[in-house]
Amino acid sequence: MSIKVNLNVMMAKRNISAGELAERVDITPANLSILKNNKARAIRFSTLEALCRELDCQPGDLLEYTDEPLDH
Repeated sequence: MSIKVNLNVMMAKRNISAGELAERVDITPANLSILKNNKARAIRFSTLEALCRELDCQPGDLLEYTDEPLDH
C-alpha cells in the first residue's frame, strides 16, 4: 500500500516546468524531483499547500492511495 504523487500529471495539465514550479513553491529542483518521482517519504503541509496554490488544485489531485506497492 502506498501514496502515489501525481505531480507530473498536474504540471502537464498546467503546462508548467519543474524549474518554474520549484521557484514558485520555493523548494529546490532536487526536492521537487523527489516528489515527482515518488521517492518522497513525507511532505510538509506548507509544501503541499504551496503546490496546490501554484497548480490551482486540491491535495487529492496530487496524492493518490493505491494498493500496489511503488518501486522505491
